[in-house]
Amino acid sequence: MKFQKTIAAVLVITALTGAALAHSGVSDPHVKARMHAMGQAQQASKLLSNMARGRTTFDADAAAKAKAILIEVAAQTPALFTVNASDPVSEARASVWENFDDFTAKSQNMRDAAEALDVSDIARLGAGMRAVGQSCSSCHKSYRK
Repeated sequence: MKFQKTIAAVLVITALTGAALAHSGVSDPHVKARMHAMGQAQQASKLLSNMARGRTTFDADAAAKAKAILIEVAAQTPALFTVNASDPVSEARASVWENFDDFTAKSQNMRDAAEALDVSDIARLGAGMRAVGQSCSSCHKSYRK
């Protein structure tokens, strides 16, 4: 069990480090902060999805940490996008700021889905990840290039 927790922690740290390095060429600090947060959410979602699909060994502690990251990022998202900053590598569409109320509502939907995640076992995690994935996809279709 200790080995599984160590592996899960290494995977989370590696994923978060990779996300940070991928955004190292961004010059605008607002865009960098947004991209860092979205990268964290992406890696947390990926870890949870891989656990739910049996691609990674289920670890309730690592799942709980990933869930907390999703909740935190969803809660921070509207504030991260209040400044309409751009950068050549930014994936945010102008529609974020044109429809900010809808964007904020979609962020709340993500937070609600993440908070509802039951990470106590693999079956419950799989059921909850569908709602998380749908909330991410809903926002990305409208607001991500």
